[in-house]
Amino acid sequence: MAGRIITVAQQKGGSGKTTVAANLAVAWALSGRRSVAVLDVDPQGSLGEWFERREERLGEDATGLSFRTASGWGAKREARALARDHDIVVIDTPPHADLELRNAIENASLVVVPVQPSPADLWATEATIEAAEKERVAALMVLNRVPPRARLTDEMVAALGEFEAPLARARLGNRVAFSEGFKLGASPLETRKTGPAAEELAALAKEVLAVAP
Repeated sequence: MAGRIITVAQQKGGSGKTTVAANLAVAWALSGRRSVAVLDVDPQGSLGEWFERREERLGEDATGLSFRTASGWGAKREARALARDHDIVVIDTPPHADLELRNAIENASLVVVPVQPSPADLWATEATIEAAEKERVAALMVLNRVPPRARLTDEMVAALGEFEAPLARARLGNRVAFSEGFKLGASPLETRKTGPAAEELAALAKEVLAVAP
């Protein structure tokens, strides 16, 4: 039985998409019960840089993850190949690339759409969800980099409620632990195990798997 493919996508750049992909992959790998692969189809290669830092810190055989890159139609092929050998495959996609996105979500079990509480993210989210709908793949919106006590966040939640895709109950705050961990090729679940960032990430990882078919 093939593993689940979770594609992290957002048409707007700077949404924190790569950070979400990396952290979800680590969260599932740390459970010890699942084999996890990450696939970078973003030409910027930020996920690859993160993985290299993880290898440098932990050693090539101790990252807990498999890593591959692909582009174009090769993304579909590589995702299917990884899903044959892993329980979960996490795909990081480029912004503003309809063809690349379509290839990355065609075989996905779920598209996770990070959304920062800003009008620009809101506008881009609609296009991302439409791309998932065209491929008949379910999507889950996730509020990311959420500032504390921001009125705009409540307005965003109300606006996102108009979309067909559901909004995750779990959300990721605008916390230093996420950026610090990313620089190390790590996750808050490894660097700040008892902090709020780790709690938020654990809750999101659990919810995403509960939604993914």
